[in-house]
Amino acid sequence: MNKKHLALLFLIAFLTMLGFGIIIPILPYFAEQLGATSFQIGVLFASYNIMQLVFAPIWGTLSDRIGRKPLVSFGLLGFSITFILFGIAGSYTEMLIYRILGGIVSAAALPTVTAMVADWFPSNERAKGMGIIGAGIGLSFVFGPVIGGLLSAYGFAVPFYASGIVALITFFVILFALPESLPKEKRASHKREAQGNPLVSLFGSLNLLYAILFIVSFAFSGLETTFALYIHDLYGFTSKDLGYMFLVMGIIAAIVQGGMIGKMVKRMGDAAVLTLGMILYGIGFFAIPLSGNFWVLALILSLFGAGQGMIRATATAMITQRTTQGQGVTSGAISSMDSLGRILGPLAGGAVYQFTYSGPFLLGGVLMVLILLWFRNSYRSLPEPSAQA
Repeated sequence: MNKKHLALLFLIAFLTMLGFGIIIPILPYFAEQLGATSFQIGVLFASYNIMQLVFAPIWGTLSDRIGRKPLVSFGLLGFSITFILFGIAGSYTEMLIYRILGGIVSAAALPTVTAMVADWFPSNERAKGMGIIGAGIGLSFVFGPVIGGLLSAYGFAVPFYASGIVALITFFVILFALPESLPKEKRASHKREAQGNPLVSLFGSLNLLYAILFIVSFAFSGLETTFALYIHDLYGFTSKDLGYMFLVMGIIAAIVQGGMIGKMVKRMGDAAVLTLGMILYGIGFFAIPLSGNFWVLALILSLFGAGQGMIRATATAMITQRTTQGQGVTSGAISSMDSLGRILGPLAGGAVYQFTYSGPFLLGGVLMVLILLWFRNSYRSLPEPSAQA
C-alpha cells in the first residue's frame, strides 16, 4: 500500500466533503431568506441527489475510458464554480439551476476517488483503503457544519463562497500532486464494459451488496430527517444539543474507519465485519425510542458511527473485489445506491413520523434485520474476489 497515495486520497475526500459539510446547516436558511417554502427547500436537496444518482455511473464509465484524474479534476472545478454561483443567487430559480448543475458535475468527483482506491490497492488491503477514505468523509462532517455555522454570522452566502474556495484548493491539489491511477494499457481492457449499461451490475450477482448500501443510506437518511424533530418534540433538545450528538457520532465513525477497519478485516474477514456493522446499526435504530437521556442518545448515535464505518468500507471493498466491470462504473453504481437512498429515505422517514414519532427508527431497525438475514443466508453465493478487480 502506497501511503503517499492514500494520504492524498484521504485529503481529497476530506476537502471535497468539507465543502458539503460547511453548507449543510446553512442552505435551508439561505433559501428561506429568498422566499423558498419548506417544500422548495426539499426540492433543492432532492434535485442534487437525483443528479448524483443519474450521472455518477455515467462519469464512472467515462473514467474507465479516459482515466480517473480528468474526472476528479472536472468534478472539483465544477463543484467550486456552482457553489460560488449558488452564493450569489438572487432567486430560488437560480438556486435550483445551480443546485442541479452542482449535482451533475460533482458526481464525477468522489466516486472516482473510490475507483482510485480500487486501482491502487490490492484486494486484501482495499477495505483499509476504503476505511481511510470514509474517515476523511466522516471528519469533514464533524468540522464542516461548525465552520459553516461560524461563517454564517457574516451572511448566509459566505459559507457557499468558502465551500467553493475549498473545492478550488482541492482542484489544484489534484492537478499538481495526484498521479493518474489507471494507466492507458488498463483502460483498453475496460472499454467493452464501459460501453454497456452502467447500472447492469446492480442486477447481477452483487445485487445483495448493493442492496445493503441502499438500505443503510435509506434508513439513515430517514433518521437524519426526523431525529432533530424527535428529540425536540419529545425531550426539548435544541439544535446545539443535536450538533454535539452528531459530533460524537462523527468522531467515532472516523476512528473506526481510519484506525480499526483494516485490522478487523485481517482478523475477522470482510463478511464478519460487515455483519457486525449491520448488527450495531440495527441495535441503534431499536434503541433510540428507549431513552431521552442526552448521553444515552449520544452513545446510541455512536453505534451508528461505528456501524456505518464497518458497513460502507467492507461492502464497498467487497463489490470492487468482485466486479466484472471497470472500477469507475462500479464506483458510480455504488454512489447511485447511496443517492437513491438519500432521495427516498427522507420522504419515507417524514411520512412515517407523521403517524408515530418512533416510526422512522423502528422502520430502519426492521429493514436492517431483513437485510442482515438476507446477507447471512446468501453471502456464500457471492462470487469469489477477482484477480483482475
